[in-house]
Parts: sequence; structure tokens; C-alpha cells
Amino acid sequence: MTPHIRAEKGQIAETVLMPGDPLRAKWAAETFLDAPELVNDVRGMLGFTGTWRGNRVTIHGSGMGMPSLSIYANELITQYGARTLIRIGSAGAMQENVGIRDVILAMTATTMSTPSRGILRELNFAPCADWGLLSAAHAAAGAKGSRVHVGGIYSSDVFYDERPDLNEQLVRHGILGVEMEAAELYILAARHGCRALAVLTVSDHLLTHEALPASERQSSFGDMVEIALESAFA
Repeated sequence: MTPHIRAEKGQIAETVLMPGDPLRAKWAAETFLDAPELVNDVRGMLGFTGTWRGNRVTIHGSGMGMPSLSIYANELITQYGARTLIRIGSAGAMQENVGIRDVILAMTATTMSTPSRGILRELNFAPCADWGLLSAAHAAAGAKGSRVHVGGIYSSDVFYDERPDLNEQLVRHGILGVEMEAAELYILAARHGCRALAVLTVSDHLLTHEALPASERQSSFGDMVEIALESAFA
């Protein structure tokens, strides 16, 4: 056990999917895994382990933001032996050709700051996805007929952004979308020799101000979970 995860040794799979919302972790586990077992509920952060096509998988919430994800990813990797970590979550689109419900596969994750900044200090480390996961996810999305985009995203450490000038530069430099966790996940995976990927569903658009209705989010996010699982075991 760790301060934030009560699972016993062996209860966490080597492959972990990490949605931000713990209730989404519960929904995904009950929808896609066979015989899901609750392995963590400390502070309401739910984690479940089951099987998908005979492969053991854990789906564990990460919370919102890079500091929260950093806690859970660190413990999952160093204390429980997780080797493949895939973030499944939502993103706000930042390009006109990226639409609501589209899937973004984050090849790189630009950021202003992460919890790892204290270690990297003056180094501008370039966080990127694992190529094997990325290519497998692209193939899986294509097979499903999903509209998919591969490229750079922005991992923000604030939700209520008041930097329109920064957003203008991100759009100008081709950033596909914004979310709040992937950059730190990619840095931790690099540090510990693990595989990582962020598979994101576009839930809203920063340019057009469109937003996916709450009633339609679950079905759209289901495609994202399937793409993540396919990529993990390709």
C-alpha cells in the first residue's frame, strides 16, 4: 500500500488507463473490463482491475491537473510495477480542422510548468508519447472510423485561463488541443522507462465555443477507451 493507493501487491496490472474523473474510471471498468474488482478508493480516487480480451488492465483515476496525476503515476510505477500508462480524457480543440468528438493522439505535450520542473530545472525537456502506442492507437482509430488527429497538445496547469495572447501563439504553432495532465505523464514515463500515451476526446472548442452535450459524452468517450485498449495490446 501507498499513502494514496490501498491496493495490495499484485492487484495493479502492468497496463493502466488513467481518466481524470474517478467516476469515469468506474464507468469504463464496468463497461469494458471482465470481472472488474475495486482495488482503490482512498480519498474517493477509484481504481479497478479486470481483464480485456484476457489481458489484465487497471483503470485508475488521476484527478485533475499534473500535480494530482504525478502522485498516482509515481506510485503506480514505482510501487506497483505499472509499465504502460495511457491517459484517457477530454480536451479543448485549438484548431479549426479539429471537431467536437474527434480523437486527438498526443505525440508531444507542450507545457509551461510541471511537478518535474524542480528536477529538470533549466532544461526544456520535450515530453513525447511512446511511438509503439501512438502508431497502434492511430491504426485502431482508423479501423473504428474515428476522426483522428496526431500532433502536439498543450498541458495547462490552470483551468480558468486568462492568457488570450498565449492561446493565440499555441494556435499559431499548430497545437491541436489543451488538457491538464499529459506532459507530466510523459515525463514520468521517460524517467522510469515506461510507455505512455494520451488518447483524448474533443469535448469543447476554444475557437468556435462549441461543446459536447453531457448526454452525448459517454458514448463518445467509449470510442476513446477502446482505442486505448487496442493500442496497449496491439
